[in-house]
Amino acid sequence: MMTSGRFERSSADPRASAYVGDGANRWPAVHRLDAANLFRLVVERDFSVGSRFHGVAEQGIPFKGIAEVIGRRLNVPLVSKTPEQAAEHFGFHAGFVALDAPASSQKTREVLRWQPKQPGLIADLDRSDYFKN
Repeated sequence: MMTSGRFERSSADPRASAYVGDGANRWPAVHRLDAANLFRLVVERDFSVGSRFHGVAEQGIPFKGIAEVIGRRLNVPLVSKTPEQAAEHFGFHAGFVALDAPASSQKTREVLRWQPKQPGLIADLDRSDYFKN
């Protein structure tokens, strides 16, 4: 779900890692390998049409924490933006960046016995090779 490098590359000012307001808005996250495992579990079972499962390993990570690790890893300052400034900084993504969207995977874990095993978003972003091209 999280595409932090894309946000930074698409911003009007790539010399700063930004968040909106106090940065307390939360984003759910899942590692791509955990999401792939969940997808496999779903397609292997015969669920009724319309069944829904949330692939969420972390219910809500404060966006400021995401911006902090991006700023540290890219060696750029961390800055807060007003909603108006966020529109300029993040462009099309501004509305998404400001969302407070915690989500639960409790049902998914219970029904499918799915347990994410990969690193969380902050730990993954904080790897020394994450932002290398």
